[in-house]
Amino acid sequence: MILDFNALAEFSRQNCGTICAFLVPMNLIATLQTILFTALGRPGRQTFVMAGFASLYAGIMVAHVWTWFAIGVVMAPTFILLCLGSTCLAVNLWAIAKPAPMIRLLEMGLSVGHNRILRWRNATD
Repeated sequence: MILDFNALAEFSRQNCGTICAFLVPMNLIATLQTILFTALGRPGRQTFVMAGFASLYAGIMVAHVWTWFAIGVVMAPTFILLCLGSTCLAVNLWAIAKPAPMIRLLEMGLSVGHNRILRWRNATD
């Protein structure tokens, strides 16, 4: 069986709305789940599996965007989707390669957010 990349790219471009309507939320949800698994200290295997699925969605999105670049479509949505897919891919790889710095960053962000909420409450009382 020979895989025809031209037919696959054409299918990707013809069904762009449907593909993006599925991939954008799945990228965000799966990457958020990877971040949560890392932050909650889930076993490495579970985090690895979740990051794998999230990276699959991100990789498909990047490949989908490149089909548009291949025919010369250079518009804001293509760059936005490429940035989204690349960022999700990077976050997932970071969660697998170096989870400790990610956990520290998340803890610091939660601490800063909690302190701001407390200051806001005290200012309104």
